[in-house]
Amino acid sequence: MGATVITRTELPLPLVRRGKVRDVYAVGDDRLLLVASDRISAFDVVMHEAIPAKGIVLTQITAWWLAQLPSDIPHHLVSADVDAIVRDVPVLAPHAALLRGRAMLCLRTEVIPVECVIRGYLSGSAWKEYRAHGTLAGERLPDGLKESDRLSPPLFSPATKAETGHDENIPVSRVINELGPARAAELESLTRRVYAMGTAAAEPRGIIVADTKFEFGVRHGRVLLIDEVLTPDSSRFWPADQWAPGGPQPSFDKQPLRDWLDVERAAGRWNGDAPPPTLPDSVIAATSARYLDAYLRLTGHPLDPALLPSSPT
Repeated sequence: MGATVITRTELPLPLVRRGKVRDVYAVGDDRLLLVASDRISAFDVVMHEAIPAKGIVLTQITAWWLAQLPSDIPHHLVSADVDAIVRDVPVLAPHAALLRGRAMLCLRTEVIPVECVIRGYLSGSAWKEYRAHGTLAGERLPDGLKESDRLSPPLFSPATKAETGHDENIPVSRVINELGPARAAELESLTRRVYAMGTAAAEPRGIIVADTKFEFGVRHGRVLLIDEVLTPDSSRFWPADQWAPGGPQPSFDKQPLRDWLDVERAAGRWNGDAPPPTLPDSVIAATSARYLDAYLRLTGHPLDPALLPSSPT
């Protein structure tokens, strides 16, 4: 029997927070359980409807990437195997079916309040600011760039973290002022290394990682990579054989949802803020298919059919 579609969890552990996608629970004093729901957000607004298999895809892609990191890039993941998690945290045994494929047991860290964004291509909010002002976070970029142009070298472009509302691009100088030059340099170095690993792995699979964002936390004085890594939610994945600078690109993520919302906004049926409009079934199905396709292309094999959803809850 397949997994169910999950929009909210209620587990017998202390709830730390509900994010846009993840429910986070405390496991003792030094670990967290991250459960990726099938909630979806676009333009920083959480939709009412869930996207089948989305949370499982995010969790499984993250676990796949983390398994490939070199040992000198530490991360917070203890296990994404629900059987191992339940053995470690027996109170979760009655919830094993719900958690299968979508839960990560992680080390607890002090989260660094910066989104470490890196851009290999000019797109999204960076393109919008550049088109209007020739800058990113107020800092001048070269003249004459087109939308979706490659940036060489990739641009480290931090942003504020926001659980609700919109993230804000900020200059590197602000990160230096807030965290100190040594910590800012460490974050940029780690961001560039993980992004380089991701682009090197994705390129032979026909995927461009146009940009992505990472989060880091500190544990016992050491910086750890945390949260999701190189997923369709945290990255722009483009098909390499269709890349054509000068406009937006097709992507392996929530693009069907974004495109539909853009139409709704242009038609005056949505103002871009909560509450969002009701999603049609066709958009939900198309978005789910994009997530599953991203998993297949990145890992080289389809998602385990046993993890595919059967009915909503």
